[in-house]
Amino acid sequence: MSTRLSNSQPLPKTEPTSIASQVAEARLRLAAVGIESAGLEARLLIGHLLCMDGAGMIAHGDRALSVEQVAAIRNLIGQRAAGRPIAYLLGGREFWSLPLRVDERCLIPRPETELLVERALERLPDRRARAIDLGTGSGAIILALVAERPQLEGWGSDASADALAVAADNAKRLDLTVHWFRGHWLEAVAQRPLFDTIVSNPPYVDPSDPHLEHGDLRFEPRAALVAGGGGLNDLATIAGQSRACLRPGGWLLLEHGHNQGPAVRTLLKQQGFLKVSSHRDPAGHERVTEGGCPG
Repeated sequence: MSTRLSNSQPLPKTEPTSIASQVAEARLRLAAVGIESAGLEARLLIGHLLCMDGAGMIAHGDRALSVEQVAAIRNLIGQRAAGRPIAYLLGGREFWSLPLRVDERCLIPRPETELLVERALERLPDRRARAIDLGTGSGAIILALVAERPQLEGWGSDASADALAVAADNAKRLDLTVHWFRGHWLEAVAQRPLFDTIVSNPPYVDPSDPHLEHGDLRFEPRAALVAGGGGLNDLATIAGQSRACLRPGGWLLLEHGHNQGPAVRTLLKQQGFLKVSSHRDPAGHERVTEGGCPG
């Protein structure tokens, strides 16, 4: 029996394929898995895929989409519904007003890390200075510092060649100059001139922390998140290496976990740092601890 449609047979119904209908479908799908900002994320993801901004999507909401476009949208929304970070799906995240590219090769820059930038800017001398960001990842911290202080000689190190490739790409796109080095913490620059400021957001999560199995952390590089010794091993290593790489009067600034402030202050004091203090992020947690190198 022929399956061809005669002129008298009704055409098969097709699903709505407009931009607006796909946004509505995506919002419901994301809301169903508990994403609070489902509407916003649906518009961001679909806009990213269609290369349209929010205003354009509203103005052209009734525009029909192709079968291929609908399939691509549903695939993208499906990845987000499965938990993949929106920053990785969009390929970027803003940090310190800088549009950074990020992907699975590096951590996603977070708002609380901007406190580390604020404190470093307070501690950098007014004269021409040299600063290094250890475990730079996407380059977010050192790029923010160089953007604020164009005369700053910025350096970044990371043990991951993949992460350094992301950082170098961000620097090139933003037209910011940073010297990149591969190596474990300060070992990469042990024979280099002394620094005025050392900053780092190193791994500080205990490997047994249950938060590693939830949210964005499931998809981020584990080596950039976890450290032994209750999350303190890398913090201790950096504290131990930094005195020999800082100019007298220079500063070491470390980001750490919300409950690690007392332990990190102890680490810095044990290494002879002076004026050791911790600073709270917008949520009220001790997030950054700093210490001065004796003059």
